[in-house]
Formats: sequence, structure tokens, C-alpha cells
Amino acid sequence: MTPTCIALITLLTPLVSAAIIALFLRKQGALASTVSVVAAAVVAAGALMLAFGGHREAAVNASVEWLKLGDFTLSLGIKFDDLAALMLSIVGVVGLAVHVFSLGYMHDDASKARFFGGLSIFMFSMIGIVLADNLLMIFIFWELVGFSSYVLINHYHEKASASDASKKAFIVNRVGDFGFLLGIVMCYWSNGTVNLTELGHFGETHSLVYSRLIPLLLFCGAIGKSAQMPLQVWLPDAMEGPTPVSALIHAATMVAAGIYMLCRIQVLMLPDALTVIMWVGAITALYAALCAITQSDIKKVLAYSTLSQLGYMVAAFGLGSLELVPSGKEGTLVVITAGVGAAMFHLTTHAFFKALLFLGSGSVIHGCHHEQDIFKMGGLKKKMPFTFITFTIGVAAICGLPFLSGFFSKDAILHLAQEKNTAVFAILALTAVLTAFYMVRMWKLTFLGQPRSHEAEHAHEGGLSMTAPLFVLAVLALVGGYAGHFFNIYGHAFDGVWSQIPFAEGAEPYITSIAILVVGAGAALFFYKSATSDTLEEKAPAVFGFLSVVKASPDALYDWYVAKVQQRFAMLLEFIERIFLSGLIIRGIVSGTVGLIGIGARALHVGSLHAYVYWFLFGSALLWAYAAGWLF
Repeated sequence: MTPTCIALITLLTPLVSAAIIALFLRKQGALASTVSVVAAAVVAAGALMLAFGGHREAAVNASVEWLKLGDFTLSLGIKFDDLAALMLSIVGVVGLAVHVFSLGYMHDDASKARFFGGLSIFMFSMIGIVLADNLLMIFIFWELVGFSSYVLINHYHEKASASDASKKAFIVNRVGDFGFLLGIVMCYWSNGTVNLTELGHFGETHSLVYSRLIPLLLFCGAIGKSAQMPLQVWLPDAMEGPTPVSALIHAATMVAAGIYMLCRIQVLMLPDALTVIMWVGAITALYAALCAITQSDIKKVLAYSTLSQLGYMVAAFGLGSLELVPSGKEGTLVVITAGVGAAMFHLTTHAFFKALLFLGSGSVIHGCHHEQDIFKMGGLKKKMPFTFITFTIGVAAICGLPFLSGFFSKDAILHLAQEKNTAVFAILALTAVLTAFYMVRMWKLTFLGQPRSHEAEHAHEGGLSMTAPLFVLAVLALVGGYAGHFFNIYGHAFDGVWSQIPFAEGAEPYITSIAILVVGAGAALFFYKSATSDTLEEKAPAVFGFLSVVKASPDALYDWYVAKVQQRFAMLLEFIERIFLSGLIIRGIVSGTVGLIGIGARALHVGSLHAYVYWFLFGSALLWAYAAGWLF
């Protein structure tokens, strides 16, 4: 089987699964879940076959013309290179783990078929983004991913909070996607193509003003999808969806699509754009970490943690350096050294340990009979020992415990920031301290001490379908940081990052993260006790109140804008449209014209025989004059 065939099968299998479930299995949850899991297994197998088979762009690079309008042509094509191989492997492996976990977590759900159908259509959409060879094709699948997210967040549609959260996510992402679409249009206008390979070769267009706008407009898409400020408000609310959805879509894959897209368009980047991207990522990382400290919902803690780690990735990309490399064709090739590698490396390790943490939280929620408040847990170390061990590995990885995956990828970013920008380094280092603080806080309150509720007292471990994925992801969270030391599976996807990794060949041992871990985790262990209330709120109410205001301010600002500005502006436009456009202009012209015609018509029909005779004679005279050539 050719690599192209494997890629097509990998792409289309989840679409076929979604179609079968939607058409034939809507009331057969067990069979629908089996079909979806098998499809996920095929995706994982195909992704690993392509990655380990060494197939790259030369072997898998096919396209077909789909639409042609004049000089404009839209093609559907596959671009499979080192970057796509890495991202496809993440989607396949994590996607399969989430599907298997969902068998147990959603076992008693009455709408299980709809849930697994949504997972399948999401897998299709995400793989489409990974394999797309042009920006328009990426945008098409980008919107399908947004639709999938909307459907799955709204799975519990009978809850008003879930319905509101899905609409909020959909609308906020449309704001970012509007900028993304403008960037694609401007890219085609300035370069004559949106094909990723062709965009890699350019002349002098980067000196033009609109070329400076293109990367920033495209970045708007990443701001929405990867929940960066100021469009970060949708992701915490998205936790209203089932926990496996949070693990797959809102932690490991969909939200990482923005990072992947940035790495895909590195050929369009300019130094000014990288600076903006760097600061957006750094500010988002710190903001989300501050918000996580006051959360009591275990999934909300992980949601803000995801926001913060995505900010790390965005900042890492922005910290990269632009280099112009001869391409072998006309023009040169833009390469962002270190930044792309550091961002993708942390994306990879984060996908493993954050999926592990979300599924671990799902195991906790399932075992505690859907209790999500960490202050009503406690003592789960004894009740759920396997979840405790795997969850602890995930916490240690994200906190940067030496020699776990997060230690290597986070240190690579900190090392890069220390070299490039001291202020950004300080922000990211503080963020790392806060990460260790709130993660250890959550871990301690959830698993240690004594049970603080009836649900925690009667907690229980899940079945094999829930524990096996935790084991696989825990192993990946342990060893994921070592892949670059021993293998070269993904070629250039990690270019420039190995020299930044602690204890790698040529790199000095980097102890800053160890100090960060000790300070953050130590403060949490010392400060938080097994209690039913938040110690920070009791001991430092001013600090707690400030952090609560920081968390609530963006939503409050948007609420004020919609109610006081947008709504009133909409009312003004409605008034103008009804009174002037529809009323005076459109209806006025129509009414005036029709009225004049009506007056004339009524003048001709007065009901008098003499008048009709006179009009008849007058018309006959005109016809005679016209026939004689006296008129016209």
C-alpha cells in the first residue's frame, strides 16, 4: 500500500465512521461506540505507519483540483512532512486513548451514539488540518473542528450552562476566524497562492505593508482556536462538555491546532509579527496561571492550566529567530530556528501529560459520582490508587520534575527565553512557579488527607477501559522527553531545540526549573491543608479577591461591551435601516412611484363615455402621426 493511500485511509476512516453512526446507529450506543473506537484505532495505526515508515513530502504530496473560478483554483491536497508526521501521531495516539477511555466513562449515557459520532467527525476534521497542503483547505477543516467542538461541548444540551458554553465557544472562535480568513484572502492577493509549499518561496514581497499584516491576521485564527488573550474566555466554559472531550479537544489536539498552524506558516513570518506573538503568549501564560489558583473545580484548574501552557507554546514560537535559507528554487526560504522546535516539543509532551491529567480527572469525577469540587474530595489515594499514581505522574510532568517529559520541553522554552528576552523569561519563570503551586494544590486536596464528602468516601476505581489509557499516557508522560535523544523519527520537526534541552549534548545543566519546582510545590504543600475551604481565601482574602477579579474581568468586560456598546449600536443600525433605508428610501421610492402610476391610471378610468371617446381619438391621432413619419 502506497503512503498516499495510507494517508487517505487515515483521513477518511473517521468520516465513514461518523456517517455510519449518524445514518444507521443513532439508537445503538454500544455498536456506535465500537465503530468509533475501531476507526480511531485505524487512525492511530495509519499515523504510526506513516511516521515510522519514513514517508515524507516526496512520498506523500498529492493534490486534486476541486474548484476553478477564472484564474483562481482551489485544490484539495496532502502535505505530509516531518511536522505533519509528528502532529498526526499525537492526534492518533491520544485520540485512541480518549476513545477507549470513553467506553467506560460514557457507558451509561443515553446519547452515547451521538457522542461517539461527534468524536469521529472531530478526528476527521483534525486530521484534515494536519494533512492540508493549502491555507483554504486548512480553513475548511478549521471550521469543521469548530463545529465538532460546538456539538461535543453541547452534549449535555439539557443543561443551560452546557448550551451557553457551546454557543460562547462557537461565537468567540468566529471572531478569530474572521481575521484568519482575511489573512488568507490577503495572502492570495499578495502572493497569488495559498499553497504551503509554494509560499515557502518568495521574492521581495515582505517589504510591502500588507505582507506585514498577513502573519498577524492569520495569527488571529490561532488566538481563537488556541484560546489566547483576548479570546481566551471560551475555554474554561468548554469544560461543560464530557471530560473525554476536554482531554481530546480542549487539551491535546484542537487547541493545539493554532500552534501547529503557526508552525505551518513560518515562511510568512516577520520579526515584528514574532514580537507580537511572543508577548501575547507570555501574557496569556501568566494570566491563566493566576486564574487557576482560585479554582475549586478540578476541570477548571486543568482548563486554565491548558491556557497557560498554550501561552508557553505561543511564546516559544515568537522567541524563534528568522533565517533566510537558499531554497534551491527562485527566492529563499524562511526558517524560524529554535522557536518552531521548542513550540512543537512542548506541544508534544503537553498532549501526553495534559490528556493524562484530564482523563485522570475524569476517572476521579466518575469515581466520585460526578463530584468536581476538589474541596469535597480528599483521601482518594487509598480509594483510587491507580488513578492516584498516574495522576501524580501527570502533575510531576507539568510541574517540571527532572527527567520527566515536561521538564525537558518547558526548560527548553525557558532556556530560549533567557537567551532572547529577559522580560519574557521572567514572566515564564513566574508562570512556572505558579503552575507548580496550583497543580500541587489540586493534587493534595484531591488525593491526600481524609475524604471530605459522601462521594469521596465511596469513591471507586474505573474499569479496564478507563485505567488502560491512563497507563499508556503515563508512560508517554514519563519518557516523552527522551525521544529526541535516541531517535530521529520526526526529522526536522524539532530543529534547533535539542541544544536548549537540559543535559542534552552541548547544553549546560539547567537548574532554574528545579528551583521553580521547589518554590512552587513547596509553597502549596505548606500553605494548603486538607480542609473544606480555600486556605488562600481565609489567610489572604485581599490576594484571593484580586485573583478573582483578574479571572472575572474579561467576561465582565465582554458583557459590558455587548450590552452597552454592541447592543446599542445594533439598535441604532436597526433604526436607520427601518426608518431611512427600508422606510424613506426603499418604501418611499416604491410608494411614490406606485402612487404616481396609480394617479395616472385613475385619471384614465373616470367612468365617462365622453372621456373614453376623447382618449380614443387622441390615441388614433398619435398613431396616424407616427405612421406618417411626423413623430420621431
